[in-house]
Amino acid sequence: MKRVSLTIIMVCCMLAAAAQNVSRGGQKSAAINICDLVSDYIAPDADEGEEEECDESMNALRGAWERYLNGLPQEEGETLVVDVKNGYVCLERRSTYESVEDVGRWEMCYWNEADGKHKLFAYNVAWFRDGKYSPGQYDGLSFCRYDNAGKIDRDWPGLALDVLYDDLEPGEMPSFALPRTGKNIVVTLWKDNEKLRQTTLKWDGHGFTK
Repeated sequence: MKRVSLTIIMVCCMLAAAAQNVSRGGQKSAAINICDLVSDYIAPDADEGEEEECDESMNALRGAWERYLNGLPQEEGETLVVDVKNGYVCLERRSTYESVEDVGRWEMCYWNEADGKHKLFAYNVAWFRDGKYSPGQYDGLSFCRYDNAGKIDRDWPGLALDVLYDDLEPGEMPSFALPRTGKNIVVTLWKDNEKLRQTTLKWDGHGFTK
């Protein structure tokens, strides 16, 4: 009888532990936030080797993010905004040389997809000189996709921005501003470093439209 009772107790404990793990897994999925996504996205990829080490832009962001996680102040000229509530992170780096001001912006945010199972994560880099778009080697907007368990799909092609690029005139170049609030991306079109006009890419839960 004692053996039967002991067996029942052990089985109950195992079932309780299993239920607890499922519960924690569910909570983990629901609790994934912008900090989790940023930490995962910028983590060095051992498979990329020397090419990854040469990405000075990403390394600058990694340094700022590490200081943030360790509660350390940012370097002179750097400002890091971490808005967990709105799912937005922005690092801004300012420097001035001979009265010329350079401003670099690293932006990251995410959207919940309409299927309720995925998050679209965006990474945007843009450099400006004296207020005019001055793109460098690593400038641009890229996407990747996460499921609600935090698994990344780096091979996923992301959202084709043909809706934007198909309308560009020769010589026009876009810079992007990710939303801290709202869902839409603001696009500024430039030509010969002069601002032409702005347009908006609207998120509909599946992709972007103009």
